[in-house]
Amino acid sequence: MTTPPEHPGSPEFEPVPIHVILPDEQEVTGRLYARRQLPEGWLYLVSITLYRTPEDGHIEPVEYRMWLRPQDHLRPVDGVTYDDIPTERLPRPTVVERILGPRRPSGWVLQQLGGRRGQGQAVVHAVDCTEAPSNAPRLSLDQALSAAERPGVRLCSLCSVSAELDPVLRGFTEGFDGRADDDPP
Repeated sequence: MTTPPEHPGSPEFEPVPIHVILPDEQEVTGRLYARRQLPEGWLYLVSITLYRTPEDGHIEPVEYRMWLRPQDHLRPVDGVTYDDIPTERLPRPTVVERILGPRRPSGWVLQQLGGRRGQGQAVVHAVDCTEAPSNAPRLSLDQALSAAERPGVRLCSLCSVSAELDPVLRGFTEGFDGRADDDPP
């Protein structure tokens, strides 16, 4: 990832010309300093030169910089290469992220359902489950396992928390060969 230099006039990078389309459809030539990729698309840091008249009456150039969406306000200049523009890209997802998708937040929550005859009923949910209460405190793995072992507590099947916690509760080898850990081979 490259970022624009602190002082765009530095010898590290010389900005290149680019056509800037103004809101009234006028087109002026500006200078391109950097580009940045965002989830919504690209933004380009460009400048245009305007003129102002300070109190002493002479005319002086003033550079005005702005981030613009290229598809709305910019057009390349024929014959200019934009390969060396400092570019800040979004991090590329890893192979695992591309295959599995984004990671879900870690942790679990306990939804109290009340109960009969002194025995509380509850459900353990993943923190991002649509059925999980929003005000419940986040549980660690040990806390979630302790809660899941109590009578009257079940694991939510909607958010697949049962698939996450069952192997830990029942032993990792159960289900692979039909025997529990303490059964003889």
